[in-house]
Parts: sequence; C-alpha cells; structure tokens
Amino acid sequence: MRDATHPSSPTKNHHPKMGKSSKSLKSALQSQQSRLKLKEKEKAAQAAKAALQKGKKLAQGNPNAKGKRKAKADSVDDFTSASSISSRPVAGTSTSTSASPLDRHGSHAQATRRPTIPFRPTDTILLIGEGNFSFTRALVLHPPASVNSGLDHLPPRNVTATAYDSEEECYEKYPGAEEIVRGLKEKGVEVRFGVDATKLERVSGFKGRKWDRIVWNFPHAGKGITDQDRNILSNQMLILGFLRSAAKFLKSGTVPVVNRSGKKKTKPDDDEDDEAEEDREMDVDEPAPHTNSSERGTILITLRNVSPYTLWDVPKLAKNPPPPTQGSNPPNPRYTLLRSFAFHRRIWQGYAHRMTKGERAHGTGKTGEGGEDRTWEFCLRDV
Repeated sequence: MRDATHPSSPTKNHHPKMGKSSKSLKSALQSQQSRLKLKEKEKAAQAAKAALQKGKKLAQGNPNAKGKRKAKADSVDDFTSASSISSRPVAGTSTSTSASPLDRHGSHAQATRRPTIPFRPTDTILLIGEGNFSFTRALVLHPPASVNSGLDHLPPRNVTATAYDSEEECYEKYPGAEEIVRGLKEKGVEVRFGVDATKLERVSGFKGRKWDRIVWNFPHAGKGITDQDRNILSNQMLILGFLRSAAKFLKSGTVPVVNRSGKKKTKPDDDEDDEAEEDREMDVDEPAPHTNSSERGTILITLRNVSPYTLWDVPKLAKNPPPPTQGSNPPNPRYTLLRSFAFHRRIWQGYAHRMTKGERAHGTGKTGEGGEDRTWEFCLRDV
C-alpha cells in the first residue's frame, strides 16, 4: 500500500490518469479545500488562545511567573499572527489538523489500549495497492499475536492482494517483492498485478465477486504534482474513483455494528462539517471488528493523519461526494462512516511502507516519519 506525498506502503497505489474531470466537480473539490484550510486556521487560533488562558491560570498566585507569562503571551501572539497570514500547510510537514490519540487520551491510555483489528477469520478480503505485498504477508502469515483476533485461522484463499504495477514493474521497483509473492501464492493467496483501483470492474475474474473487506492502505495518485492544490485535487479524484468502483464489489447485508470506546453524539448518517470532531467521537481501539456474518461489506482507507493528507477530506468524499455533471462519470454512491481508529504499523510483522515509485538510488524508498496513521471504515448507505 502506499502513502501520499511520499506514498507509503510498498504498494504502488498510484494510478493511471483518471480522465478529464468536469469543471464543476473540480470547483466543488477546490471549494471544499478552501473550507478545510479556513478550519485549520481557526483551529490554530483557538489552540493559541487556549494555551494563553491556561498559562494565565497556572501563573496566578505566582509573582515570579509574570515575566514568563508575558513571554508566553508574546509567543502566542506571534503564532496567531503567523497562522492568519497563511493557512496553507506545507507538504511533508508534521502539522496535524486534529489531535492525536496521545494528545487526547494521554500517553498511558495510548500505551494500554489494544489496537483495533478490523478483520475476522471468516472474512473475504480484497487488498488494493499492495506495492511489495508486505502487508498481505503480515496479514496471512504473521497476524498480530498481541491481540486475540483469531486471524491465525484466516484461510489464505480468502485473501486477494492486488498491485497497480505489472508483475515485472513490481519486482523491479521493490526488492524482495518476488520472494514475498512466491510465498503468498504457495499458501493459496490470490495475487493480481495491473489492477486499477478506480476500474475494478475491468479486472478479469472479478465479475460477480463480493468481499467483506476492501482495503486500501495509504493511497496516492503518485503523479509527482508539486502544486499542493492540484496534488490534493488529483488524490481526491483518485479516492472518488475508487469509492465508486469498489461499491460494486461489497457484500450486501445489514449495517455493521462495531464496538466503540466512546459515545457518539450524532447518527452515522448525519452530515457533519467538523470531521475531526466526528473522528474523536468514534475513536475505537477494540479488537472485535464486527458481530454479524450477514453484515454488508466495508471499505477501509488508511492515511497519515497530518497535512496534506487531511486536506483530502476522505470522510467527506465518501459521505457527501460532489454531484456529477453531464458527460461525467455516474454519481458516486454515498457511504456511512462507521468508525475511525489508529493504524498501528508495528503490530503487522514485516510490514514496511514504500514510496509509490519504488526504491531509488541513494535512498531507501521509505516514507517520512511523524504523525499518526489512521483508518476510516465505511459501508454503503441505504438508498
């Protein structure tokens, strides 16, 4: 799978050209970007104000803190002024638009929580963009031992792993991929190359098939666009194409019931503008993913929860996709956001993110560090 800007998983989640999109669709997505950037600026100002107020409270009754208080106020004013000048995040920075679990729950809570495993041993699983297939290997051959997920009983034949690259390109880009693929095939895993996530219906042998889980870890268009706004738009178009195509391959059934560690103030179908607030309310760290085998299938998308990836606004694209126009693709289906949870790379043995373009000379092909990885899980909304 892979990551944005420096695509992450060893998967080439990168995509072919998606065709010329309509002006109205681009306009809708760009308008969405503007709203998100404004929210980021407002959040930065609110955070600065809160920090100032907290500093004043802590310093009350301590005469010696007066100088420190003034210095802190000055620094906060400087920060607020800077955020008001420009709200555009810089690609590659570690500035997050929402607090991480460490910030929200404290280091102790983070350390004691059990990671969420969104799979069960009876699931049929379709993995998209599996660069060097190291996540597939971890899922099938080395499932998390620290969590009682039961995945050691997952039949390898239940897993279909795909890569966008051709087989030859994959082995050339990702050293070690050939050996991994050989081992997976020996176990019975279905491995496919040359699979476009936005055109799954064109894959030979996929017609009529349905999956419980369709997973894309760290998707990225991989077009090397340096302009951030155009880069965001390109990736939003990619996500929309994937959500449209994947809908045809999800199992039908009842709406899944997932375990949540906190209360959710609103119904899953409610249209919220503040996605960060929604994510906080739906934060999950329980190993049991679902409770009923007759539930409808779900889509899981994992991204780093920092700019510029947060500006893609994946939850919004899934729940409220921009309306199509004449001559464009058919309307995107609408999804319900079931939950979001931290994605812990460390529990997937041997899994390593790689750049979409593979390992280059004088580099490791790995992505940058910093920030939280987060998974969003969706199911199709009732029409």
